[in-house]
Amino acid sequence: MSEAEKLEAELMEKALKLAALRKAEAPVEISDYAFQTLSGETRLSGLFAGRDRLLAIHNMGQGCRYCTLWADGLNGLVPHLEDAMAVVLLSKDPPETQRRLARDRGWRFRLASHGGGAYMSEQCKMAGYDNCPGAVVYEKADGKILRRGRAAFGPGDLYSPLWHLLALGGVGADEWTPQFHYWSRPQKMEDGGQNLND
Repeated sequence: MSEAEKLEAELMEKALKLAALRKAEAPVEISDYAFQTLSGETRLSGLFAGRDRLLAIHNMGQGCRYCTLWADGLNGLVPHLEDAMAVVLLSKDPPETQRRLARDRGWRFRLASHGGGAYMSEQCKMAGYDNCPGAVVYEKADGKILRRGRAAFGPGDLYSPLWHLLALGGVGADEWTPQFHYWSRPQKMEDGGQNLND
């Protein structure tokens, strides 16, 4: 077994230990924050959609290619995740902007905007960022909303397999940056190139 294979086995073992530690962590009670959706204002409690648990994906919004990458990757997991808990993608973007980006990306998430207010400053502040991308699971119990666990997203984390696949090819996080679209304008457009959007 190579050193890389040994380390990979060790990391998988540590991931199981991390899951056990998270399960044992004491929950933290939080406020029932207000959010905006295309249907109007709702509260965090309303985002549970009748479920006991809610996975909130923290996204920095339309201006972040990295956040878009994570959401693209998690999008395929939505039906599986929704079998276990409610799922919502939260950002500071207005609901109309969120919907436009979601349509462009083919996202299936329910969406809500915290507008950059109290929720962002109190729940998204992690890893040295005031608006840190990541994920958090909330739980409803005895009329309270409890934060069960949370994690920050960043290159090389456990939540986007892309970084690990790039690493298999020797491509480091400092050598590659995600893009919104991967189309390059040809030197010559066969159709003349009028009214072309990049």
